[in-house]
Amino acid sequence: MDKLIITGGKRLDGEIRISGAKNSALPILAATLLADGPITIGNLPHLHDITTMIELFGRMGVQPTIDEKLNVEVDTSSITTLVAPYELVKTMRASILVLGPMVARFGYAEVALPGGCAIGSRPVDLHIRGLEAMGADISVEDGYIKARAPEGGLRGAHYFFDTVSVTGTENILMAAALANGRSVIENAAREPEVVDLANCLIAMGANIQGAGTATITVDGVKRLAGGRYMVMPDRIETGTYLVAAAATGGRVKLKDTDPTILEAVLLKLEESGAMVDTGSDWISLDMKGNRPKAVNLRTAPYPAFPTDMQAQFVSLNAVAEGTGTVIETVFENRFMHVYEMVRMGAKVQVEGNTCIVTGVPQLKSAPVMATDLRASASLVIAGLVAEGDTLVDRIYHIDRGYECIEEKLQLLGATIRRVPG
Repeated sequence: MDKLIITGGKRLDGEIRISGAKNSALPILAATLLADGPITIGNLPHLHDITTMIELFGRMGVQPTIDEKLNVEVDTSSITTLVAPYELVKTMRASILVLGPMVARFGYAEVALPGGCAIGSRPVDLHIRGLEAMGADISVEDGYIKARAPEGGLRGAHYFFDTVSVTGTENILMAAALANGRSVIENAAREPEVVDLANCLIAMGANIQGAGTATITVDGVKRLAGGRYMVMPDRIETGTYLVAAAATGGRVKLKDTDPTILEAVLLKLEESGAMVDTGSDWISLDMKGNRPKAVNLRTAPYPAFPTDMQAQFVSLNAVAEGTGTVIETVFENRFMHVYEMVRMGAKVQVEGNTCIVTGVPQLKSAPVMATDLRASASLVIAGLVAEGDTLVDRIYHIDRGYECIEEKLQLLGATIRRVPG
């Protein structure tokens, strides 16, 4: 397995472009299964999870084509099987997103129970119950979810999520787009990536109201057409590079992003002492060489502070002035990065779903091991502010969510390189 070696102590300074959002690209790719004509998706990030989804399409008989600008065209007319096999699904939880579109469009689906980051319970029963409410007959056998639509297709339904679920909302939203009649999804996820998916479906001909609110109404249509759609920028990648700059006392400008979709993060960065400026498609941050101030935060579903930025702010607090309290309310097992940071000299106390971080002037380098995608990013940030050479192992997690992370950090002046395992 590849590793990253980071020589810390340099302030980040420069400009980079933000990639398309992985958490939008994956459901939007799944949504192409609903189109009865070719559809082209642009601004896809070059990531392992995207490659896995395209490979999954290939196993199903769909052969996406990629042009010189990395736009992907999907034409489902060649589909030969409605099975998503375990050997692909096990590496990526987002594979579950093909379930709703396949049942809605083709009337049947077999999808292996998914894998992915080990950050806590993310049950698929929310997806299953939603599809059952729309008339699907579903069983779980031999590690596979087997779903069959009733004769005449899925029916519109009124479905309430007892727990807010992004992928659950996305799966039911896609299924409802082709269901007969009206569907009302209550306690829906409000994340920008859900809105991006809805906008893509609307561009394909879907009738959707309320995306971005807790209640989404979908009037099913007979068919969805192909076309073109551009994926939104990645708000978590944006936030990660902003935190990295703040932790190092640096200055960055991030282009091709959207400041309106990470207001909670920008607020906390300003609390830490950063000067933040924004335009329609850019964000700049300047610490003027100063050490950040510790911030308190609590994660919660959008529009509150995102759980996917929690680990990065733990790294910032680790070298900040003062003590910051971080409360994780979304996933129950998302402080695994803390114990690696402690090996680098961080002063962190974990009590249940809360960690209390007392900043130190500088961390010390150490070999560390990534445990999940965002933990990986937090350890890279820790390496940037540590004295000496930090070796980050198991970086395949990083490659699932960050496009060319070492190249982008090098453009900002960091000393970082990838070495083969």
